[in-house]
Amino acid sequence: MTKQKLNHKNYVPALGYHWLTPFYDPLMRFAGRGNLLKDALIVQARLEKGQQVLDLGCGTGALAILIKRDFPSVGIAALDCDRKMLSIAERKASQIGVDIQFEHAFAENLPYPVDSFDRVVSSLFFHHLSWGRKKQVANELFRVLKPGGELHVIDWGRASNKLMRCLFFVVQLVDGFSNTQDNVSGRLIEVFCEAGFSRVCQHQSLNTIFGTLTLYTAVKAAGK
Repeated sequence: MTKQKLNHKNYVPALGYHWLTPFYDPLMRFAGRGNLLKDALIVQARLEKGQQVLDLGCGTGALAILIKRDFPSVGIAALDCDRKMLSIAERKASQIGVDIQFEHAFAENLPYPVDSFDRVVSSLFFHHLSWGRKKQVANELFRVLKPGGELHVIDWGRASNKLMRCLFFVVQLVDGFSNTQDNVSGRLIEVFCEAGFSRVCQHQSLNTIFGTLTLYTAVKAAGK
C-alpha cells in the first residue's frame, strides 16, 4: 500500500493529551459497560465468513480484536492516525495471537482501493472530526466499501434527556465543542446521506456516564 504523509498537527489524541493514552482502555470499559457497546455494534454488523472488514479509527484495537476473536475467518484491517494507540493495539493483538492488518493513516485519505470492504465498523471516532472532515471521511468510506457493503457506527448522539446532555459536556471539554456539536445535534445521518449512502438509519441509543451513545447503519447500494 502507498503510505501517505501524516501531519500529526491535524488531530487531537483520543483523550485530549498523549500522556492520557495509557488510561484509554480502562476508561472506555468503564464508560461503555465493559464490551456491551462493542458487542452491540458487532451484532448489528451481521458479519459472515470470509468478509473483509475495516475498523476505522481503531484506537487500541479493542473492537478489531473482538471481531477477530468471534469471527476468525473474517479479514480485518484496522486504521488509526495515532501511532501510540496503534502500538498498543499491535501489542495486544500479538499477545492474543490474532491476525489484524494495522494501518497508520488518516481517514480522509484511506490507503485502500475502491470496493475493498464488505463492512466498515467504527467506534467513537466521528465526534473527533470537524464537519468538513466528517464529510471527507464519509466519502472515503463510500469509495472503499463494495456495492452492497455496510457501514456500522457507534458514537455520541443526541442526548436522550437533560442529564445525558449535561454529562456530555465532559466529553466536549476534552474533545472540543465544535466537532462534537454535530453529534449531539444528530447530524451524522446527514453526513452519511450526503456521501451517497442509502438506508441510513439510527438504531438504539444507550445512556452512559458521559452521555448518550447511538448506533447507526448505512448501506452502499448495489451498482454504486
